[in-house]
This record gives sequence, structure tokens and C-alpha cells, in this order.
Amino acid sequence: FGLLWIFQIAAMLPTRAASLLRVASHVSHIRTLVSLHHVSRRGFSTASDSVLVRKDQDASGKPSGVTIISLNNPKALNALTITMGERFKEVIREVSSDDTTRCVVLTGEGKAFSAGGDLDFLLERGRSTPHSNSRTMRDFYERFLFVRTLPVPVVTCINGPAVGAGMCLAMATDIRVASKAARMGVTFTGLGIHPGMAATHFLPALVGNQTAARLMLTSELVDGDEALRMGLVTQTVEPEAALPTALAIARKIASQSSVAVYHTLRTLRAGQEEGLERALRREADAQALCYAGADLQEGIAAIRERRPAQFFK
Repeated sequence: FGLLWIFQIAAMLPTRAASLLRVASHVSHIRTLVSLHHVSRRGFSTASDSVLVRKDQDASGKPSGVTIISLNNPKALNALTITMGERFKEVIREVSSDDTTRCVVLTGEGKAFSAGGDLDFLLERGRSTPHSNSRTMRDFYERFLFVRTLPVPVVTCINGPAVGAGMCLAMATDIRVASKAARMGVTFTGLGIHPGMAATHFLPALVGNQTAARLMLTSELVDGDEALRMGLVTQTVEPEAALPTALAIARKIASQSSVAVYHTLRTLRAGQEEGLERALRREADAQALCYAGADLQEGIAAIRERRPAQFFK
């Protein structure tokens, strides 16, 4: 409504129409920027937010159509928490409503993409019932897999370690570029729990059943070049080139027909959705059962004490 009166007056006063329309355009531009950066009722995106949002610009300083979303808890290697997940979901909603965004780059602040789930959160599950934990895990998955509701492609820049749930988040996106130095893996069994957050759905689709079984059952970590050979990522580059490479791909996508890109994306994701809900139910139930056992306690203790886990036979 705020802009409507400007256009009405412009129509009644032809001599001032151009000036008023310039004002309207300026107001609209400001609103677009506010829409992008105001990612929750708590205020603007700041360095203290657990998820950062910013617009990419081309060499001339003009918006490229790419929005960068960054996980922002570098001291904890961007571990995925409930608080971050709620913020992440808010950001996805806001970016989805910004019609100037034609592609998204997802990355992590600091040295890691994401080291996975928060260990204290996992320990807390041992004090709940399997039924309650199954619901809790489904809610946890949903916060981060909400990235798949974005109406534009998501290019993930794996700038550093992507482990466990962090790797699951990356696999849920459309294209992955990795630093050669990044270490990647779905290390759930080494922690004492069943894989979750769609690991058992997306990983076999990307690398094949046999390689997926190897990665999930051994908790093996692979570097960027090995991930490329497996098909886990589309490109690996030197660490300093990871984000620029992801941005170059995203800018190329943003320059294509937005209608064609949107419908192609919907077709690709529709195929990927088949069986996803069933896998998520199975993962949540299996993880809930694992929380009741002693292996998870041992797995977390081993990580914190920097020693090999000694699981119960």
C-alpha cells in the first residue's frame, strides 16, 4: 500500500511522474535489501547471528542474483544445534520470499563447513524415551532439510570439514564444491548411533550403494579429491578458491532463464523426494533406539578424550 499512493499521484501529475517513479524505485530497492537482511523479528543479520545472509555482487558492484547463507558458529566448527536450526529455517523463509535471489550459495564461517551435531544435544537424548526422541530427531532434521524448500538452486561450498549431520546438510543441496583440504564423512556408526538426517537416502543416490555402505559402516573420512572421485562433490579446488568457485557456478545459474531453472529444479528434486519420507522415519526411529544404549556415551567420551572408542560387544 505504501507505494500505491506514489503511482496514483504520478498518474494525476504527469510533469512529476518521472521524479515520483524514481522515488518509488528507490523505496522498492530499500525494501528489497531490508527483506534480505532482516531475517527474523529479532533484528538485522549481524556477526553474532548463528546464520548470516548477504548479497553477492559482480565485478561492477551490481547484485549478481546470488545470496550467500553462512553457518556462523566457527568456534564450535559450525556444529548444528536446535537454535541454529530455528534461525536457519527463518533465513530460508526470508530468502525464499526475496524475488531478487536466483541462486543461493551455502557455506560455513571459519575453518569448517559443519562438524555435525552438537554432542551435548546427543547426550541429552539418553534421558528421553525412544518415542520422544524419534519425534525430536524428526524435528531436528526438518529444520535443516528445510533448505530444500528454496525455490532456487543451492550450491554448497564445503570450505572445511563436513561431518555427520553437516555432511547430510550438504548432500541435501543441489550442487557441491569442496576445498581439496576438506574432510568429509558420515561418521555416525563411529559415534555409536544410526545415520540420520537423510544420510541413508542421499548418499547411495550420489555415490552408489556399495560406496555408501563403505562410508557409513566404517565412518571413514575422505578428502576433497577422493570425494570428487566418488561423486560426492562436483568439483574440488584449493582452499582459497572454494567460495569463488561456488559463486561462479551460482552466478552462471543466476544468468539463465529463471523460469527454466525453476521448473528444471522442481523436476530434479521431485525425483529425489521419492522414498525420502520413508528413510527419515526409519532413521529417526533407529537413532531413538541407539540413544537408549551405552555405545553413544562411549562414542562421545572417546571424541572428547581424543581416543579410539571401545564399544560394548
